[in-house]
Amino acid sequence: MNILVTGAKGFVGRNLVENLKNIRDRKNKTRPNLIIDKIYEYDRNEYEQDHISASDDSVNISMTDIHISEKSILYRYCKDTDFVFNLAGVNRPKKSEEFMSGNFGFASELLKTLKACGNRCPVMLSSSIQASLTGRFKDSEYGRSKLAGEKLFFDYSKETGAQVLVYRFPNLFGKWCRPNYNSVVATFCYNIANDLPIQINDRNTELELLYIDDLVEEMLNALEEKGHLVKMTSNDSEFQVNTDTYYYVPLTYEVRLGEIADLLHKFHGEPETLLIPEIAPDSFEKKLYSTYLSYLPEGKVKFTLKMNVDNRGSFTELLKTEKCGQFSVNISKPGITKGQHWHNTKWEFFIVVSGHGLVQERKIGTDKDGNPYPVMNFEVSGEKIEAVHMLPGYTHNIINLSDTEDLVTLMWANEQFDPEKPDTFHEDV
Repeated sequence: MNILVTGAKGFVGRNLVENLKNIRDRKNKTRPNLIIDKIYEYDRNEYEQDHISASDDSVNISMTDIHISEKSILYRYCKDTDFVFNLAGVNRPKKSEEFMSGNFGFASELLKTLKACGNRCPVMLSSSIQASLTGRFKDSEYGRSKLAGEKLFFDYSKETGAQVLVYRFPNLFGKWCRPNYNSVVATFCYNIANDLPIQINDRNTELELLYIDDLVEEMLNALEEKGHLVKMTSNDSEFQVNTDTYYYVPLTYEVRLGEIADLLHKFHGEPETLLIPEIAPDSFEKKLYSTYLSYLPEGKVKFTLKMNVDNRGSFTELLKTEKCGQFSVNISKPGITKGQHWHNTKWEFFIVVSGHGLVQERKIGTDKDGNPYPVMNFEVSGEKIEAVHMLPGYTHNIINLSDTEDLVTLMWANEQFDPEKPDTFHEDV
């Protein structure tokens, strides 16, 4: 299958193209039935930079192609493609009338070229919820240009019999989105990551947000004829678009501006708090955090952790979670014993990743005969990584058995350490 992506250098286009390449090159094997040969990347008015991304037997544009007209390149792509993703469009023109020429105009040019080639392959159109021309979008020139493009596509389908897939996208967010352009999430992420102020006029303003990876997955569904359908009706008297078939991405998020800002400020404080966000599957927080990280400047990609160092070695808290405890790393010098304490409720895992050690545990108190409970001994080594439970009500320690090597232990506790209620009591094993 050959695929044409218009607007390939834009936010959605870049994400789609890179994921198509992963499937083409078999790096992504989750869609075994989707075979991609060539990926044609097209950007209007940038044809001198366009290229074909394909397998070894593909045709690459030579230097002489730079002088070929833009329409000739589009014709060549349209003639050879098996599916078109039309993501090209104008979002922020200098003049409002450029909305119609940039959105409707190019859509018209694309469809005329496909007809000239005699190519009736499926064509996807990236439209917008603003095309509904309802509510706050009632007077949207951008929306009117998108609605005109939709009508053009539906008429094209009726005339040629070609399948068209019209998607009305809400606000988009994710990696590689341009800040200070047309995405408030991108702007907030960029500004907060770079210690710049953000402006919120109304914290209660609610947005419908669509994450870029969810959008890409739906477009891959469309390639496999698994797109999600919905019936939508427009009462706009000029365009008369009635009960046409639209496609949609089933997973979106209704979020207030204030909530977005609060979460981003929490993410920004992670180097000090070590608190990572909740990462439940398909949660908005998980996807917003991934988006935020993509805007970090180089100077913030790495941050220093506080090491508590003494003559026995060191102990460093790594990361904390709101609901699933915290991670730490302990380094013990040769011959050193650490621990010698127990907990009422707290429980831990000790995982030695380097060195040779011994973990000991003993139940607190005495048995029915008044004797101390027996000590459990667990020899551990970085050469065979194992996890050892630190049981509630058992005093425990960890001993470095080496005379020369440090013992490095990754530790996980089921709760964050609270100095006001440490639940930690000294007792030798």
